[in-house]
Amino acid sequence: MIALLLAPVYILINFYVVRWMIRWMGACHHIFQSFVFRAAFIGIYIFLATTLLTGFLIKKPPMLHRVLKNIGNYFLGTFLYIILVILIVDLGRLILKYIFNLSWVHYRSTFVITGGICTVMIILLSVYGIFHAWDLKTTPYQVNVDKKVEGMDSLKIVLIADTHFGYSIGRHHAAQLVERINEEKPDIVCIAGDIFDNEYDAIQFPEDVKNSLKSIQAKYGVYACWGNHDLNEPILAGFTFGASKEDYNDPRMEELLRDADIHLLNDESVLIDDKFYIVGRKDYSLSKKMENGRQTPAQLTKGLDQSKPIIFIDHQPKELQETAAAGADLDLCGHTHNGQMFPGNLTIHLFWENPCGYLKKGSMHNIVTSGVGIWGPNMRVGTDSEICSITVNFR
Repeated sequence: MIALLLAPVYILINFYVVRWMIRWMGACHHIFQSFVFRAAFIGIYIFLATTLLTGFLIKKPPMLHRVLKNIGNYFLGTFLYIILVILIVDLGRLILKYIFNLSWVHYRSTFVITGGICTVMIILLSVYGIFHAWDLKTTPYQVNVDKKVEGMDSLKIVLIADTHFGYSIGRHHAAQLVERINEEKPDIVCIAGDIFDNEYDAIQFPEDVKNSLKSIQAKYGVYACWGNHDLNEPILAGFTFGASKEDYNDPRMEELLRDADIHLLNDESVLIDDKFYIVGRKDYSLSKKMENGRQTPAQLTKGLDQSKPIIFIDHQPKELQETAAAGADLDLCGHTHNGQMFPGNLTIHLFWENPCGYLKKGSMHNIVTSGVGIWGPNMRVGTDSEICSITVNFR
């Protein structure tokens, strides 16, 4: 419903953008003022701007569907920066024109140069964002837990989240991810949700993805919890169109994890080698959609031996105080992408107590990763794709 209500706004914004583009190109050279060029340019722009919709509606042939979806994701990122740059420059123009009454604002040369700078900025931001999204970094952490573990001084955890396997993230990214994980020689790997991107069929080579994940080498194995996108639900430009409760579950998602030797914890705890606990929570948003609720942190730790380290995996960094009070020593999360694209990385702090990185809550350590993959635009600007290498020291 929200997507339908915003459709007229999207059309008006695109009209505003195209108007300025045509005016600027016409000011650059008379050849851009011809009817043939303008008709061709508008036609190409309409095609790009509508790929968000056509990629959603056109399902066959599958290859065309995939191409439209990917073009739409690339366009969405560039479109966001087109709007941001044009709005800032246009606002500056109005201030200089009507408040400071500067005559040079009206010059054609000023318009041409300003438009050229804007175009270069948009291209550079978009190209950088596209390539930077695949530059996977490793972020190290050291935390101390005041508990004694027999025969173990430390535990090496690799935390990953938000792989979003689908149209944008596929087998090549899975292979790169596993290579980085294995380089860290982890004792255990924790996956904090959003493994899939709302649609299992969006993965072009699921067998290859599964085989890559199966090759993760960790002494105590790989454990995961679900995220809010680990369900079957149609999405248009980031807005979900609620499927029926029966359609949400795609058994192939859980089957892929099982075949890849990934242990899914759904409001469950497991004692590893009689040394420490891993507790995997149901996702907050997913449990609301599925209408099956989720247990509180206190319910999940009830009956656990709290003299042993308790490690939570929870997709969204919510209920930090409650989780700390329940006896968790380490809370591992994802979901936020750290805003993914500037200026989102600046505003994400308004919504989360710990949008990314490390936070101490009482005696509990909370670590939120910016995630491996991307959601929506095929770009990262101002944030990193990462895995987290966490050394937990016991004392």
